[in-house]
Amino acid sequence: MDTVLNLLHGFQVALQWDNLIWAIFGVFMGNLIGVLPGMGVLAAISILLPLTYTMTPTAALIMLAGIYYGSQYGGGITSIMLNLPGTASHAVACLDGNPMARNGKAGSALFMLMCSSFFGATIGILAMMLFSPVLVDVAFLFGPAEYFAMMTLGLLAGATLARGSALKGVAMVVLGLLMGVIGTDVNSGVMRFTFDIMELSDGLQIVALAMGLFGVADFLKNINQITPENSVVSSKVTLKSLRPQKGDLRQSRGALVRGTSIGAAFGILPGTGPTIASFIAYATEKKMAKEPSRFGRGAIEGIASPEAATSASTQTSFIPTLSLGIPGDPVMALMLGALIIHGIQPGPQMMLEHADMFWGLIASFWVGNLILLLLNLPLIGMWIRMLTVPFKYLFPAALFFVCVGVYSTNNNLFDVGMVLFFGIVGYLFMRLEFEPAPLLLGFVLGPMVEENFRRALLLSRGDMAVFIERPISAGFMLASALLILGLLYSTLAKKRRARQALAIAN
Repeated sequence: MDTVLNLLHGFQVALQWDNLIWAIFGVFMGNLIGVLPGMGVLAAISILLPLTYTMTPTAALIMLAGIYYGSQYGGGITSIMLNLPGTASHAVACLDGNPMARNGKAGSALFMLMCSSFFGATIGILAMMLFSPVLVDVAFLFGPAEYFAMMTLGLLAGATLARGSALKGVAMVVLGLLMGVIGTDVNSGVMRFTFDIMELSDGLQIVALAMGLFGVADFLKNINQITPENSVVSSKVTLKSLRPQKGDLRQSRGALVRGTSIGAAFGILPGTGPTIASFIAYATEKKMAKEPSRFGRGAIEGIASPEAATSASTQTSFIPTLSLGIPGDPVMALMLGALIIHGIQPGPQMMLEHADMFWGLIASFWVGNLILLLLNLPLIGMWIRMLTVPFKYLFPAALFFVCVGVYSTNNNLFDVGMVLFFGIVGYLFMRLEFEPAPLLLGFVLGPMVEENFRRALLLSRGDMAVFIERPISAGFMLASALLILGLLYSTLAKKRRARQALAIAN
């Protein structure tokens, strides 16, 4: 009953005029960004992050969340019609969505995309509601030692955000930690790592860092990504063609349930995210299919299951982010930064200290997903025409808004220079296969890790045993140790397999 009352209160918050307007704006922009390949939700959130300075924390989080799950709808449209995933989590949708579109079934594929996304999102929101009351029971058990141990686990889990080498991910987390302590020490007043540059006395600006690493670097990476082979499917999509064909819904029922279950579970697990969930869901459907050969040629289940998994994971990924401060993907790491900008520290206490924002956000998920469903039905033709916008017009405009946005935060050209610097550095990181997402996570969590570490030692009079004496902190530290061992084992195993393959080749 308490959950129902809290949800009703959340709807009162979400349906306030200003919050509703920002929710509509967020889902529309997310949908648009998802449709345009190469832009990416990280770039969109980075560009719009300065806008949140003038907003209430609740409206800011509702808007940014709308951009996130709105892009999941739009990214699927690009995958089906262009065979080019608008977001990484939609790469699987290309396998069966585009063959269906080329066989004249684009309407059926897009209809299944929208139904799967809405169904997965709905179940994901319900999972958030069920898990939320559990957080209240443990909220008062957390002190500085528990927060430090929890964030240590979050930093190590952040290494899993990196594709490829886990050691590279750890290196980026450490670099982010070092960048996070640049500026003036709040306890001693001593300036650290500023190199006598006064503009760095307040530390690096997260807006400049995020825009550079994800906005500018992403633009540089995706220039001229669309080739003549990636042409928009010419089949005309109308409202009439969006009606499901006979047998589509019956054939997809099991896939929807399985995909949603996989997505909800993977979203809750820190360090996973919707991309992994969509691949696992597709592999599961192919394994369970009576005719696996249908997959890759236009199987409707190949759209239903991964898209439901993506949407469910997108919603439930807010659980570890808001309750533990451990993001499941780079977007959630950026969400952490947005919360900290507004002076809100994610953790078990968040539900109690910011109940309006927490339940308003959950209610806004339902409102936003319903808006998305209503938006996509009449605007599907416009989205498809948007796919033909040349990058040579799109990217300069986006870069202009990046520069204006970062300058508006402090009215300082130094920040614009930092954006360009981090953009080039981020592009070099990508070329060298160093993922920038763990760096952002280390930068965001670094100051909080340091603060809670020092506070715990002050309370314990310098006794390091405080981190393993209490059960919660000891559990997090044990999980961190196991994660380190797992990362070392996986790295050594890859090297051993590489040596064996080389020996066989010789």
